[in-house]
Amino acid sequence: MDRFFSVFKTAGNALSVQRRQVQIASENIANAQTTQTGRGTYRPKRLELSPPDNNGFRRALLNSEMKMRTTDARHRSIPQAERDYRGTVDMGPQAEMIEQDKYRFEYDPMHPDADENGMVRYPDVDLIEEMTRLISANRLYEANLSAIEAEKEVIKRSFEI
Repeated sequence: MDRFFSVFKTAGNALSVQRRQVQIASENIANAQTTQTGRGTYRPKRLELSPPDNNGFRRALLNSEMKMRTTDARHRSIPQAERDYRGTVDMGPQAEMIEQDKYRFEYDPMHPDADENGMVRYPDVDLIEEMTRLISANRLYEANLSAIEAEKEVIKRSFEI
């Protein structure tokens, strides 16, 4: 039964990552022209994704294997500790939010935040890139919802048998 829940855990983790991606892209777009915050000029944010640990797939595979009866101990070379692992396996992405020191300068001597040369420091936010991230995150969110719905349907049908 843990195998079913690992799908939900992985998809749930991916939903959380995509929700954070939408939040960060929205925040970057909203602050594209912000010259002052409590900590100076707004710093654009980015979500850095990393894959899950390498052993996650191996554990999932071992958990899903049928328990076979062996006649010779040498037939199965998997250590007993790995065979006995019981728990849900999270194979979703890991995410870390990073603030970037990317700025662009514009000449506007009348701006209240202009320096002595008349240059104003703005966060270097590429609106096209941020909109692309929004659309991509939205589609990936929908795909993960579809995976959850498909797994729910599989479980529902397995109980009907």
